[in-house]
Amino acid sequence: MRQPRLSSVVERRLLVNYRVAPEVAASLLPGPLRPQLVHGHAVAGICLLRLGSVRPAWAPRAFGLRSENAAHRFAVEWDGPDGVETGVYIPRRDTASRLNAWAGGRLFPGEHGRADFEVDETPDRLRVALAARDGGTRVDVTVELSDELRGSELFADLAEASRFFRNGAKGFSATGSGRRLDGMELRPDAWPVEACRVRSAASSFFDDPDRFPPGSATVDCALVLRDAPASWWPIPAMAVEPQPA
Repeated sequence: MRQPRLSSVVERRLLVNYRVAPEVAASLLPGPLRPQLVHGHAVAGICLLRLGSVRPAWAPRAFGLRSENAAHRFAVEWDGPDGVETGVYIPRRDTASRLNAWAGGRLFPGEHGRADFEVDETPDRLRVALAARDGGTRVDVTVELSDELRGSELFADLAEASRFFRNGAKGFSATGSGRRLDGMELRPDAWPVEACRVRSAASSFFDDPDRFPPGSATVDCALVLRDAPASWWPIPAMAVEPQPA
């Protein structure tokens, strides 16, 4: 089935970013992906995304849907036909939308689990929490808007961080088959990203000592994008390389 291009409004895209030990990140990535390093660190994080007016690109905006979504992600690179390419690997997606959970991996790329979200949002402060219904993931993040990016060991300033994440527009999501990664590319019409100060961040994914030994994953910074029209373009799936015997 040919998967449609989707139009939407990114009402809120909160990126909570972690510095990760490169060897730990590498152990969690399927081939042919490898960690994209920044100042010697791998970069991973949580994307907490509220989309509005989601519909096929040909459909009127009035028919669009709204949903809360989350993705755990790693910044990655791989060898493409024209050289090294960059994007993100997404081992897990969750959504509050029953339709997204059904359609993901069928009508558009990216399989989703169901989760319940709790959101408290003002112009200057955001709290987003979620609990996956299968018990696999819990997240609770609070940030405050800031006039500049402070305390990051990954990025010197907001402009550098903004460029890095805008260039990682291609996302490859794990699938139940384990043999391929579903591909989707985000193409925003604008990129009015703002810096945040992380007040608290809890994640059952990044706080798991079996996955991330103590000290190997540290919260670094957060960014938020709000009220940005964007389209989502299916891109060819990526085959997963077999693990060595």
